[in-house]
Amino acid sequence: MAAYVISEVRLLDRELAERYMDLAAASIERHGGRYVVRGAEPDVPEGDWDRDRRVVIVEFADMNELNEWYTSEDYAQALEIRKDALDRRLLFVEGVST
Repeated sequence: MAAYVISEVRLLDRELAERYMDLAAASIERHGGRYVVRGAEPDVPEGDWDRDRRVVIVEFADMNELNEWYTSEDYAQALEIRKDALDRRLLFVEGVST
């Protein structure tokens, strides 16, 4: 069953964020993931939303592959930069079986 990483992101440092995004994208690809949404400004029909935040959604084949990516050494490089590059909320969810 597909698994998704959903990120709500606000940039803190554009230059570091670009470096983070390059490292993250390469590691996601190496681990079989793909971007479904990248840096989108959502339409928010209900609830509160910080207009500086963007949405990123990445799909993996299953939760195991998602977790392997997240705990991988190549993504660890991106995570080290992330804390200074952007503020985010990160969610891992499984899709529905069809």
